[in-house]
Amino acid sequence: MPSYDEIVKDVAETLVKAGSSFGPDQIEVYEKAIASETDASAAWVLKTILENANVGKAERLPLCDDTGIPHLFLQVGDEASIPEGFFSAVEEGVRQGLRDLPGRPMAVKGNDQERLAQSAGLYTDPACLAPAPLQIRHVPGRDIKLTVLMYGGGPEIRGKTLRVFHRHSVDVVKNEMIEWGIESAKLLGCLPGVLCFGIGRSNLEAASLSLEAMATGDLSKPSQFEQEITDGVNASGIGAMGLGGTHTVLGSFVKIGPQRASGVRIVSLRMGCCFDPRRASVTWTN
Repeated sequence: MPSYDEIVKDVAETLVKAGSSFGPDQIEVYEKAIASETDASAAWVLKTILENANVGKAERLPLCDDTGIPHLFLQVGDEASIPEGFFSAVEEGVRQGLRDLPGRPMAVKGNDQERLAQSAGLYTDPACLAPAPLQIRHVPGRDIKLTVLMYGGGPEIRGKTLRVFHRHSVDVVKNEMIEWGIESAKLLGCLPGVLCFGIGRSNLEAASLSLEAMATGDLSKPSQFEQEITDGVNASGIGAMGLGGTHTVLGSFVKIGPQRASGVRIVSLRMGCCFDPRRASVTWTN
């Protein structure tokens, strides 16, 4: 395993990459969308977003003014050993990455009540933005893989976690998810988006699975279920930036966890924006 300082550097670089560049699957689906879009205005939007991403990668600049809140997803191999000080190094790497990106200063000062009211002002140092609670999954092997996701605030306002009465039908659940996607897309201007769904037994589990879906999903290799949701939302005709066309969303990520004997399924949606998923990963081998 790398040293403390090497982990800090790796995490900082990963955060900057997540916030400033598209992954290969994003580039692929954007290029396909541009080639197939029949609405001239929507096609121009798609081209402009991809050009913006190319500049962000070349210049190491944030993809969006809303630079995002770091969300960390850690996969630890069953045979891997986590070195002493690993989690402290990850936290320091996030702080350094937020300064290097740079992140937008948006951490709220004060005690619990002051933070709720946003009455004590903001920190000017981007590194004061604390990451969301770390999520960990165990996987086979000896590797430790960290994925950094930068979550913008706009999609969070359009997100939703609620029960769905399944009626013993996959289609009932799927159609409800499509309706949620259309509802959220109408409220989110920065389209085309990416739908991230988690389906679990509790609100916490469903939301956790939604983040895992975004961390591990591949836009270029959707499952049939994911593609049906994407097609259903795209049939709405909302289109890029709400201008119409065939690409309201570029894809869907769905993670279905264990279920319990019940008449409901707990579904969590995050309606990602045109720059999502803003993610990058680093892997360390024992």
